[in-house]
Amino acid sequence: MIDTSKHTFIATAAFGLEGLVKRELLRLGFADARAENGGVRFTADFAGAFTACLWLACADRVLLLMAEGEARSFEELFQLVRSAPWESVLPPDAAIPVSGRCARSQLMSVRDCQAITKKAIVDRMLQGHRVRTLPETGARYAVDVALHGDVARLTLDLCGDALNRRGYRTWNGEAPLRETAAAALVRLSTWRYQEPLHDPCCGTGTLLIEAAYAAAHRASGLTRAFDMEKWACVDAQALKDIRADARAQADFSHLPPISGSDISPEALELARRHIRQAGLEGKITVYQRDLRDLQLSGPAPCFLCNPPYGERLGDRKSCEQLYRAMKGLMQRHPGCTLNVITSHPGFERVAGMHAQGRTRLYNGRLECEFLRFTR
Repeated sequence: MIDTSKHTFIATAAFGLEGLVKRELLRLGFADARAENGGVRFTADFAGAFTACLWLACADRVLLLMAEGEARSFEELFQLVRSAPWESVLPPDAAIPVSGRCARSQLMSVRDCQAITKKAIVDRMLQGHRVRTLPETGARYAVDVALHGDVARLTLDLCGDALNRRGYRTWNGEAPLRETAAAALVRLSTWRYQEPLHDPCCGTGTLLIEAAYAAAHRASGLTRAFDMEKWACVDAQALKDIRADARAQADFSHLPPISGSDISPEALELARRHIRQAGLEGKITVYQRDLRDLQLSGPAPCFLCNPPYGERLGDRKSCEQLYRAMKGLMQRHPGCTLNVITSHPGFERVAGMHAQGRTRLYNGRLECEFLRFTR
């Protein structure tokens, strides 16, 4: 049965990016989007949730909230899980993997929480569908039980692979920047989509690709699959129509100059491969150049980069030499702006520049600052 009713969904996000994801959801028409630690809640039907999966550039996952409440004992957890209407979403043959997380909870055994959750879902499904067995031979409905303090939250994952898996990056290179983080930096930067953009430490090209997608209004998940597309409760044709509409909106015909350079030929080879796989061959230019020798012609560009951190390469001194060279890069390009993500606490002191804007966020597990410099 196709479900067209409204549900509560959660778009999860890395620390510091919840506000960005909320703005994305508001632009998509989800007027009740509400940010919280680790994500943004919104209300939609399944077609709306699929739209969010397709278009969200900075979120990690989209989850369907099935139940939430206090669980101070395993019995309370069992009853909470069993109270959710699993049979209204999951068919009798649903494959039901259960993952779990616990933080500062009295129920600290993740394995026991997973087992109790699975038992409660099966108990509810057997009764709700009036069957004796659940073969689990059908589509995947991934369940997560998350306990924080005395509160448990039960969700279904609509995505499968996390949303950063756009499909264009088949090899990460060294110390990669996740696609969702790169998309966030593009949106937090000083770049306006009509002006030239250059990444002087472009690595494998993720920032450049995400910038081109943003400027072209290209949906982040346009060419990848989502678990929910196989669910029995959704209108498959409606989802195909939503994807077709998103495909029609992408327009690469008016991209500004987007380019990158790097000192590493190996990284540039990967960048070219990723650019080609992203469908952007001929629209992004990358070439080998030391940042200290970089000189661009034409209008003042926006520089956006994720330079080596020192922790990443084990060579802080060489990284600091690169940071000092960034002041010269700006001096050679009057009117430019520079946007840098770094975990170095003394970046401004080393570079000899004062940032006009800063945002604290994480690149993986590294606490970083995203700094904006203008001249």
